[in-house]
Amino acid sequence: MAGGRAHSPGHAHLHVPGTSRIHRLAPAPKLIGLVAFVSTVALTPRRDVAAFAVYGAVVVALVVIARLPIRLVVSRLVVIVPFLVFAAIVPFIGTGEQVDVLGMSLSEDGLWAAFGVASKALLGATAAIVFAATTPVPDVVRALSELRVPSVIVGIVAFMFRYLDLIVDQLRRMRQAMVARCHDPRWLWQVGPIASSSGTLFVRSYERGERVHQAMLARGFDGRMPDLDERPTPPIDWPIALIPAAIAVAALLTVVLV
Repeated sequence: MAGGRAHSPGHAHLHVPGTSRIHRLAPAPKLIGLVAFVSTVALTPRRDVAAFAVYGAVVVALVVIARLPIRLVVSRLVVIVPFLVFAAIVPFIGTGEQVDVLGMSLSEDGLWAAFGVASKALLGATAAIVFAATTPVPDVVRALSELRVPSVIVGIVAFMFRYLDLIVDQLRRMRQAMVARCHDPRWLWQVGPIASSSGTLFVRSYERGERVHQAMLARGFDGRMPDLDERPTPPIDWPIALIPAAIAVAALLTVVLV
């Protein structure tokens, strides 16, 4: 029951219920589109500003079509702040030809590298946010099965979603216990209690996995995750599903021809 309580709230904040065309799109095409889009963005040369402008327009269009609140998207983009900080440092430490920007001498190659890192991180993260917000976790697992992903990987992904919140909650309670015993885990000299707690958390998680696996075998588990959702797979909305493929083809042609 503890695992069940941890499962529901932790994933509810990822999925945003809605009735947009992207929400109604089948999960497998959405997953293929996400992988195609992110791969295309990653392979695009950093100096191809026009291509990144097209990618940005597509991402903005997807956010609008999905009817996602701008505040929600921006708040979830906080995860890429470390990449943006790294991108801001690169022009100062880069080598090669120097250019003056606002009275500062910066590396031209470093500026292009910063642009590439920031653009690709922003575009990839936003696309992933749209996918996560419009696709429930059970549908993601079903999409992996439909795409013939090995059952072992599907099981790992399913259990990661299932127990991640439970492990995080356990870590939070362990931290509270440490603070109550005058061990503040924010400071470097508390590395001993932190290491001990991490080891304890790993052992408990491993033992929980063993118990869950034994319980699954006792209930006839054959290596495949059962699909408990009896809802029919929604029809493919081809105009939306073909957008990532069209972008990938256009970007590859641009890279080859240029």
